Amino acid sequence: MIDFIRGTVVHWETEYIVVDVRDIGYRVFTPNPYFFQRSDEPVTMYTHHHVREDAIHLFGFATREEQKLFRKLLDVSGIGPRVALGVLAGGRPETIVAAIQQEDLNFLTKLPGIGKKTAQRMVLDLKDKLGATVETSLRAAAEVSGAGEGPSAWSEAREGLAALGYTQAELDRAWQGLKDSVTAEESVDSLMKRALQWLFKG
Repeated sequence: MIDFIRGTVVHWETEYIVVDVRDIGYRVFTPNPYFFQRSDEPVTMYTHHHVREDAIHLFGFATREEQKLFRKLLDVSGIGPRVALGVLAGGRPETIVAAIQQEDLNFLTKLPGIGKKTAQRMVLDLKDKLGATVETSLRAAAEVSGAGEGPSAWSEAREGLAALGYTQAELDRAWQGLKDSVTAEESVDSLMKRALQWLFKG
């Protein structure tokens, strides 16, 4: 099992990139090939080595959270590697996890390759198994922002959410939806969770 690779990106297509690892080019299928910009700097990709009778494929991800969610998705009946990759291309890991936990079939069925029955199976099979994935993402973002508690919690939560990839416009809308219910005692972690729920619904 190949858990990760480290090398330079030398080529990319719409579905995969080629990573040069000590003069060997690995074709790695990834949710967003253009995330890995071509440069002389090495990149680390967390991978899933998938073997079947007629093919051997390597799937790669920018974070451990994506890798873990991809593997969880493969446990769902009807979801293979290509569909799981499409799911991750359709949303951030924490957003997908929140949709599964909240049983939001409307969101899930908008993901590539996911119909209503598959969405129902995702909820049934994964709802109680994904808490650690989104919590890890939130903690990592909080650490980046130097999160604490107190009246300035939103500015710190905002930085953490920005680290997860949300735009300033999205965060402004989230604040408009949350500001009337925020208290001086609310923690950054609590604000981030509520903002994620608001962004997901909005």
